[in-house]
This record gives sequence, structure tokens and C-alpha cells, in this order.
Amino acid sequence: MDPVPRHIAFERLYNFRDAGGYRTGDGRSVRYARLYRSDSLGKLSARDWDQFRSLGVRMVIDLRHRHEVEARGRIPDSDGIRYHNISIEHRPYDQAALSPAIEPARFLADRYAELTEDGGAEIRQVLELLAADGGAPVVIHCAAGKDRTGVLTALILALLGVADDDIVADYARTGLVTDRLIAEWRAHNGGEMPSWPAFGQAPAGAMRLFLAGLTTGYGSVLDAASARLGVGDSLVEALRNQFLT
Repeated sequence: MDPVPRHIAFERLYNFRDAGGYRTGDGRSVRYARLYRSDSLGKLSARDWDQFRSLGVRMVIDLRHRHEVEARGRIPDSDGIRYHNISIEHRPYDQAALSPAIEPARFLADRYAELTEDGGAEIRQVLELLAADGGAPVVIHCAAGKDRTGVLTALILALLGVADDDIVADYARTGLVTDRLIAEWRAHNGGEMPSWPAFGQAPAGAMRLFLAGLTTGYGSVLDAASARLGVGDSLVEALRNQFLT
């Protein structure tokens, strides 16, 4: 696990962190304070908002379904921050209600594969926004900042040339806040516990299986992005220009 303390403390956000600092295969590194990942920014308190604005964020990409946005809120309209609601999930499911018998790593890896199968157009739209000049610093978020955000961040880091081990470690860092995510869910559900014991977890095996599936099927994550998402060399180069030192 990367020893860098990536989580940024907020009052109501638990999984806000910097995706910078990872080395790439060509000797460069992902720039700090350019790409953030988070749980829902709809939870920002007044104190959180002041801290959030201090980061200089210029763009927010909200991966939740519109009904989630309507139910839980979104970031306030603000000068200098562009907001995009782009749902990449076409087959929603309720993790909290899953059977305790479901093995988490394989199940989650299969759901992540579905995201890239179904949401190619939306994922490419997000990547194009990220690659455009003037968009960063940017925050990508969903509800917990774990699954949809985890898949998209993994794809971004892979396209930037970050090694699989670092991508897996970045994903698994959500495990540091699993207890807080469970407590939050319980607060919204009358104190009950989720029926799935793996709720809120981010097992490293899930991301390893997901990445391995792309590599086995296409030769590399880069080739998978080209075939599934229509991501060409020019888009990859633009992303690298935006986010690498």
C-alpha cells in the first residue's frame, strides 16, 4: 500500500483523496492536486465547502444516476466550477441487499466489467472532458467513491501508464473508510446492517480480476480502452499532457 496519506479530511466526506503521485512506466508521475476522487459531494457541509473551494477545483464529474442526485443532492452551483452529471452505470444493483453468500472479489470484478461494456460512450465523454485544457483540478465522484469512481480512476491511471499494483492499491484505500461508509448507510436505514457483509469494502482482488480480465481479453488495458471505449492515441496523449509531470 502506498504510504502517502492521500485522504483529505472533511467533516462529511469520508473518501476524498488525491490520485496524484503514482509513477508511470516511462519515468513520469501523476501530478498532485490535479485529479481527486471522492464520495458524494452532495454531503458537503458549510465548513467542507470552504475547504473544498481552497483546492481550486474547476470541474466536478458526478457519476451517479439522476435519481441519486435528486435524492441526495449535488455540489452547489458556483462560479468557476463546471458540473457534469454523467452516469456510467447501466445495470444498477443494491449492494447492501446482496446475499451474504456472494463472494465479493469476483462479483465486483464482474460488475466493473459491465461498466466498461455498457458505459463506453459515457466513460469516453468523461475522458474527453478530463483531457481538455482548463478542466483541472477535477473531482470525480459517485455515492461512496468506491465502485464507479474506482473503475473510472483505474482506467485513467492505466491510460496514464501507472502500474497495476499501484492502481489496485489506490482502489483498495477505500477500505480505510469502510466503517464510516457502513455507519452512514445505517444512519439512512434505521440503524439496520447491510445484509451483504462485504458492503463498503474494496477488496484488492476485485480490481486485480477486473484489470486481468481486460488484459486477457484485449492484450492490455490500453487496447481494451481502444476497443471498448473508442479511446485513441490522441486522447491518451492529451490525458498524459494534462496529468503527468
